[in-house]
Amino acid sequence: MFTGIITDMGEILAVEARGDLRARIGTAYPAAGFEIGASIACDGVCLTVVAKGEAPRNWFEVDISAETLSKTNLGLWVPGRRVNLERALRVGDELGGHIVSGHVDGLAEIIALAPEGDSTRFTFRAPAALAGYIAPKGSVALNGTSLTVNEVSGADFGVNIIPHTKSVTTWGTAAVGDTVNLEIDTLARYVARLAEWNA
Repeated sequence: MFTGIITDMGEILAVEARGDLRARIGTAYPAAGFEIGASIACDGVCLTVVAKGEAPRNWFEVDISAETLSKTNLGLWVPGRRVNLERALRVGDELGGHIVSGHVDGLAEIIALAPEGDSTRFTFRAPAALAGYIAPKGSVALNGTSLTVNEVSGADFGVNIIPHTKSVTTWGTAAVGDTVNLEIDTLARYVARLAEWNA
């Protein structure tokens, strides 16, 4: 489990097609601080560390299955690309965002950007099948970042991203037309399932 509070911007160092896709990610996390088999959210996708090292910088490797590639934007990973990283939640950690599983539901597209005070208003278009799970003042995880929904209009929804978030995540370089990993709020998923069951 994760919180959607990004703690590092990693860098894709290498991508190799094997049976699955293998990616090496450079990180500020000390390699000695996590074990093989640990879970790290990479742009919101929960991935398992399968190798790690410290030279010439700290890095870890993950395998990405065809199923994950079909549901996420990880197929766009190339060397040099920056990615949002978050270590798995530990008992006693501060829950600063919201409960995030790292299981991406689909892709949302950035359809507009506009300055709003010191912040930036992002407008996204969600897949039609997921739009009903997104509610004003509810939470979503976008590329692993916990964000509050400001407004919803059909499949479109808006969020504000403050300067701090833009400086410590990949949102500082996001552009109209980009696709981002969308995970709907777990609570919304269960409420919808309960309503369906009782219908």
